[in-house]
Amino acid sequence: MNSATQAVQFQGPAGVLEGLLDESMEGACKGTAVIAHPHPLFGGTMQNKVVQTLAKAFVQNGWRAIRFNFRGVGASAGVYDEGRGELDDLMAVIAQSQSHFDTPKGLALAGFSFGAFVTSHAAVQMAPKGHLEKLVLVGTAASRFEVAAVPPALHDITLVVHGEVDDTVPLASVMDWARPQSLPVTVIPGVEHFFHGQLPLLRSLVSRHLRA
Repeated sequence: MNSATQAVQFQGPAGVLEGLLDESMEGACKGTAVIAHPHPLFGGTMQNKVVQTLAKAFVQNGWRAIRFNFRGVGASAGVYDEGRGELDDLMAVIAQSQSHFDTPKGLALAGFSFGAFVTSHAAVQMAPKGHLEKLVLVGTAASRFEVAAVPPALHDITLVVHGEVDDTVPLASVMDWARPQSLPVTVIPGVEHFFHGQLPLLRSLVSRHLRA
């Protein structure tokens, strides 16, 4: 952890969820970004490099970033629940992050792979409340799970990024998900699922989206 990272805990439906809070040491805070990690059964944790890259992008652009371990991962209580319980975990973290910080109330959501799948469903629940300011979905697991359609009202604040040669989640599956929505997908040529060698580019793309 760097000097701006704090260990935090949240009360999830299945028990305590461990998390990390990254916050910039300078400038006014724009709000809170909650970031969801990849598949719990395949080594996904809040320490994943893509998740860390997303957190850095948010912090560098004036947001506080919360990463947390889904149920059954690390020191988080509970067991894997195929996305259902994990969505409940995410919604609990969102609610507690919004009530914990007095101001500002700005909210952003981001997820990688399985985390993007879970985040898509959280975005659907949050959309009617009008609190969501940014949505970032990376390596969206559209070939493996039923990813929710992004509500039309959120399209302008949404960034979808995928690697051209992703062998975990084929690009074609993400295009099949995005096409009926007319939802743009930013494709990084020659990049696979974990963005090896291209994490700085991913951070740059996310930063550009946050500044837009």
